[in-house]
Amino acid sequence: MIKPRGESAKPGAALIAWYDANRRDLPWRARPGESADPYAVWLSEIMLQQTTVATVKGYYAKFLARWPSLEALAAAPQDEVLAQWAGLGYYARARNLHTCARAVVADFGGRFPREEEALRLLPGVGPYTAAAIAAIAFNEPAVAVDGNVERVVARLHAIDAPPRAVKPLIREKAAALATPSRAGDFVQALMELGAVICVPRAPDCAACPLAPFCAARRESAQEKYPVREAKRAKPQRRGAIFILRRGDDVLLRRLPPRGLFGGMNAFPSTPLTEDAGAKDLLGFAPCPARWRALEEPVAHVFTHFALEATVFVAQTRAKAPPPDCRWAARRDLDKEGLPTLMRKAAIRAGLVEA
Repeated sequence: MIKPRGESAKPGAALIAWYDANRRDLPWRARPGESADPYAVWLSEIMLQQTTVATVKGYYAKFLARWPSLEALAAAPQDEVLAQWAGLGYYARARNLHTCARAVVADFGGRFPREEEALRLLPGVGPYTAAAIAAIAFNEPAVAVDGNVERVVARLHAIDAPPRAVKPLIREKAAALATPSRAGDFVQALMELGAVICVPRAPDCAACPLAPFCAARRESAQEKYPVREAKRAKPQRRGAIFILRRGDDVLLRRLPPRGLFGGMNAFPSTPLTEDAGAKDLLGFAPCPARWRALEEPVAHVFTHFALEATVFVAQTRAKAPPPDCRWAARRDLDKEGLPTLMRKAAIRAGLVEA
């Protein structure tokens, strides 16, 4: 294989040239010649954690329309933030998002710190997110390593170990590619390459600017890398969700601020992080009633376990709700910001449309 000469012989330069010609137009991404908005960068990076670009676009637009500035988000009630986040999953992100906005307003006058180390101290901002914000928003020499970057680097150097086992090596190799004068563009280019070209299956090597330098391609073993760890089967748990109606009202419960769906509105249920299948499920009902189990349970897959929940429904004439619960109008359920699992139960019970 004949390698390119001159400036194009440098993989970092080849990557930047490719990015300049092929970068996607994303709503949070600054256009060429524009300065990045730290608020937009931070908001998008939090939303993109374990979530696809296609999913995030709609949520990002709604968030920005409702809270166009960090100060506006910090001033919002957390309930509203959680409701707006509903359906995006990983709800701790929403709580941390709101807490972080308030911290930046209170401690930094509404301006994000530009240093990677200072960013790491903010709520919900880990090493990857801190590096991404520092580089993209402030052009600081930081290297953000996500799954896309791990895949590109592992293939480029044919790293024969799972990425989690060699994180420092991957970071070192990624940093060696960097273009310091364009730190933000470099970080986005490397992530972009992994997202659209160096994809997990059937990578488009013919279109890849790093193909001349890629060890995996020379071995014709692109899909061998990154080396995969053996997947553990997710434990299967069983539980129950209780939908109690009083005329056109439905019973909801505010969940504790910490834990699964923390701080969100939900139907009463068994403890969803425990397997309640061998127990008397009706023993977890919020109150005595003629509970009827719907024929089909609802299923949901979380990060660490899979859940199958029986949906019980009942009617009551009681005016006072059970302890720690409240009545909500059925017509307003879509505004309550129910977690996806609870929305599945509402659909199953015919309370809302799919």
